[in-house]
Amino acid sequence: MIKVENLTKAFGPKLAVDGVSFSVERGEVLGFLGPNGAGKSTTMRMVTGFIPPTDGRVRIAGYDMEAEPIAAKRLVGYLPENAPAYADMTVWGFLNFVAELRGLVGEAKRKAVNRAVEMCFLDSVLYQSIETLSKGYLHRACFAQSILHDPPILVLDEPTDGLDPNQKHEVRTLIREMGRNKAIVFSTHILEEVDAACTRAIIIDRGRIVANGTPEELRAQSEVAGAVLLTVKGKPAAEIAQKLRELPLVRRAEAVAEKDGAAQIRAYPKPEAGDGELGARVFELAARERWTVLELRREEGRLDEVFRKITLPDTKPEKEREIGKKQ
Repeated sequence: MIKVENLTKAFGPKLAVDGVSFSVERGEVLGFLGPNGAGKSTTMRMVTGFIPPTDGRVRIAGYDMEAEPIAAKRLVGYLPENAPAYADMTVWGFLNFVAELRGLVGEAKRKAVNRAVEMCFLDSVLYQSIETLSKGYLHRACFAQSILHDPPILVLDEPTDGLDPNQKHEVRTLIREMGRNKAIVFSTHILEEVDAACTRAIIIDRGRIVANGTPEELRAQSEVAGAVLLTVKGKPAAEIAQKLRELPLVRRAEAVAEKDGAAQIRAYPKPEAGDGELGARVFELAARERWTVLELRREEGRLDEVFRKITLPDTKPEKEREIGKKQ
């Protein structure tokens, strides 16, 4: 549904997006992650045809975005950054206006607007002017315009920006449900949204893709992925850690916390340890030593750790990348 090939955008000598390539199929929800200034919004704008690329190509359901922009854009719903709208219109007027721009008339327009209002919970502010809306309701109104024509492809730039926790939950649930039969890309810097809504995630940093995979695959890159966390009451952490280091499958063991008579230790597996095998060996050790175990669990890995590891800048200042210098 979306195919991006070697997408590049230069602003003067600065490459904001540098050779980005990815694809999204129907039924996928792709999270486009990255720190502020990584190139997320610029990529979204090129994918939707809002700005032209310096180089590269975007195909929407087979249509080239530059050569066939009208055919391509008919298939896309777009929620831009900062949720722009006409301040003097009511929500009802704004949605009807957008529906007419999309070519909807008569009964089809009425059904489309009512459906969007219902899905985005806008009934209570329907006849309120855009300029009087709270940030959360403004974002909902702009989200509603993106789904009015029931597009097979949605491109959403920071769709939960400025929403309270309840509103974020509603939007993530809506994205997840629509993602069953649409192709969805949404940019974010909020890691919890990967687990809440995404089937796959791309991490972009300084204009380049640095990671691409399912949430599980990304978490597997975490240093603590596969480690065993053990909490024992009544024993010093140093003694437990030393016993764990003696296990053949343990690469490293270290104290995590020691408080209120309980010690928490993390044991890291050697590469040859099978899935779940280290946990079984730690359990057997605890039983032999007659430890009072409060917790024993295998860690899945942490997205925040992976994100920091691959997006933190190098210790040496990076030289300005020039046009034509590709990774």
